[in-house]
Amino acid sequence: MKTLEGQIEAAGFRFGIVVSRFNEFVTSRLLAGALDVLTKAGASQEAIEVARVPGAFEIPLVARRMARSGRFDAVICLGAVIRGETPHFEYISAEASRGIAQAAWEADLPVVFGVLTTENVEQALERAGAPERNKGAEAARTAIEMATLLRALKTTKKGLHRSLRRRITGTRRKR
Repeated sequence: MKTLEGQIEAAGFRFGIVVSRFNEFVTSRLLAGALDVLTKAGASQEAIEVARVPGAFEIPLVARRMARSGRFDAVICLGAVIRGETPHFEYISAEASRGIAQAAWEADLPVVFGVLTTENVEQALERAGAPERNKGAEAARTAIEMATLLRALKTTKKGLHRSLRRRITGTRRKR
């Protein structure tokens, strides 16, 4: 049996990071955790681009644009949505998660969800704190692992199903 797994080796890979400015006292810690993991795993500073957006709701659009640009091997999405006294939390959390997942599907690229959705500030700070608990660091490890796994899974044209190969190459089988 052959088993494929991603590795935590970022050298030679490019990463986009989309980070929300809203709740920056939390998101700056998530970003620091992600950057620390990426650089310790071998990613160069030149291989990392950070895009700052106003809030979590804006993350999916920029993540999608980054993912579809062809410049990155993975995109990391970082934000913090903290429950308040209105239903706003539910709307923002749901749309951010749906949009991030959709960006990954559309781009066929790892677009990693690192958006905290917490009941209070204390929970958010706990999840953005120490390196072993920092969800930004966790999102970066996931991005590296998925990028290396997808590179290992690259399929050649020979391995593609005939109808898919025709769509990609525009060729038809001679009769």
